[in-house]
Amino acid sequence: MKTLSTLLGTALALLPITASAERGSDGELRILYWQAASSMNPYLSGIAKEVEAASLVLEPLARFSETGELVPILASEIPTVENGGVSEDLTSITWTLRDGLKWSDGTPVTSADAVFTWQYCVDEESGCAALQQFDGVAEVVAIDDSTIEVRFTEPKPYPYSAFVSSESPILQRAQFENCTGVRVSQCTEENTHPIGTGPYVVEDFRANDIITYSMNPEYRDADKPAFSHVTIKGGGDPNASARAVLQTGEVDYAWNLQLAPDVLASMSGGPGEVITSNGSAVEFLFLNQTDPSPDLEDARSTVAGGPHPFLTDPRVGQALSMAIDRPLIAENLYGDSGIPGCAVVPAPDLYKSDAHDDCVTQDIEAAKALLDEAGWTDTDGDGVRDKDGQKLSILYQTSTNGVRQDSQSLIKSWWGELGVETELRNIDASVFFGGDPGSPDTRQKFYADVQMYTDNSKGQDPEAFLGNWSCANIPSPETQWQGNNIQRFCSDDYEALIAEFRTAASLEDRGRIAREMNDMLIESYTIIPLIHRSIISGKAKTLEGVRMNSWDSQIWNIADWHRAD
Repeated sequence: MKTLSTLLGTALALLPITASAERGSDGELRILYWQAASSMNPYLSGIAKEVEAASLVLEPLARFSETGELVPILASEIPTVENGGVSEDLTSITWTLRDGLKWSDGTPVTSADAVFTWQYCVDEESGCAALQQFDGVAEVVAIDDSTIEVRFTEPKPYPYSAFVSSESPILQRAQFENCTGVRVSQCTEENTHPIGTGPYVVEDFRANDIITYSMNPEYRDADKPAFSHVTIKGGGDPNASARAVLQTGEVDYAWNLQLAPDVLASMSGGPGEVITSNGSAVEFLFLNQTDPSPDLEDARSTVAGGPHPFLTDPRVGQALSMAIDRPLIAENLYGDSGIPGCAVVPAPDLYKSDAHDDCVTQDIEAAKALLDEAGWTDTDGDGVRDKDGQKLSILYQTSTNGVRQDSQSLIKSWWGELGVETELRNIDASVFFGGDPGSPDTRQKFYADVQMYTDNSKGQDPEAFLGNWSCANIPSPETQWQGNNIQRFCSDDYEALIAEFRTAASLEDRGRIAREMNDMLIESYTIIPLIHRSIISGKAKTLEGVRMNSWDSQIWNIADWHRAD
């Protein structure tokens, strides 16, 4: 039989770049994330600002490199059928921990920690943000202290999801064992000062502000990291972040510089430089399938509160999509870093569907005709379409960001041509992308009709990413508002494709199923791709060892970063 590594392009290892400095000799590393972290527990968020902040401390068995290939982290190697790590019948994968691994408190890392982490996430009351990473897992078993067997409910040709990527790290059982179920978000000390295996430990955590790290005394590589301390400052906006790294040199690394090309060009020539990574990132519109009316109180934007008054009609979503001039947005707001996007998964090519590539052509008149067909007309002459007493009026929200506010303004004007009334709202990014179940302004709460932000799959196989749109992943009060099915899409036919994808062995079948899933999502018009974008960040020209990564945490190999001699 063909092996998994042949079928799925799995890399067995990549050699890390060796730091040229001695451990701790390069002093402080200053990082700026304009979205500030509110937790150090990625299982409570699933959003980059928390996942990446935690990646300095918490580690998985394997991560994806800057090319999307698997790299062993806590595991000694990547299991395959050839090396005996994946069973011949594809119903289990066995990981072996590196020798001598210790938590930062000096206690040994064991397979029992992995078993606990699985139990922690799949607890129905936990609201785990990484639940899709454990899709199809029947059991996690500690064979011995260093051997972890993940058993699946059925043959799983792509077994690299549980404990893989910075979204699914291993937690220390001793620290978190009293923080399960409904208590997961209540354990403030554990969630902000996790005991980990990474190159750093948290010294001080200030939610939505700044995190200070120092070197982990138990880190497995005795000559790393080169920086003795790291600070991740949160807040602000991409413009200020770009100035801080490119012009003034106040910071060494600035994350996600989502800025118009002319703005970035105006900042060139200073102590910093722009770095770019191409992957599967897409700027999306999400259309709420539940009713966000505040009159519903606790049932607002939940399945229990009932369907959205008009966005469950795909003709409305399709008209909204047809009215958008994606090439204009791409050219003026993204430049070389973005192209018009019509696919949920735009890369790798195997998984990209071209069935809806005609979305790049704006067609206002056809969009108007579609709304007419759906029964939406302007009966009172006020310029806003209505139907059965319901106005076609949309609250459209996103995070505070110049490019996004410019995109909102353009889209509002195009929707206005259709007779759609649009109210714009922008929310501080640290709040919008936060995981606070008490906040009304998070993307998970979705107290609006439409919202916009970027999402992407981790690694080169999109099984887990496309699994986000399982009915089980809909955020709700019962899951403490965790879950990545943001628009509340639910389809029995899609669930069947999730199950089929989970067991598909050949690349041909996996590509076909992924494209079918993509097309089903697009044709539901609950999610509208806008721009397939590169991820842009900035770094000091003196900072070396950075391997910009859009498939995992951007700062995934921070232990290798060092100052140029």
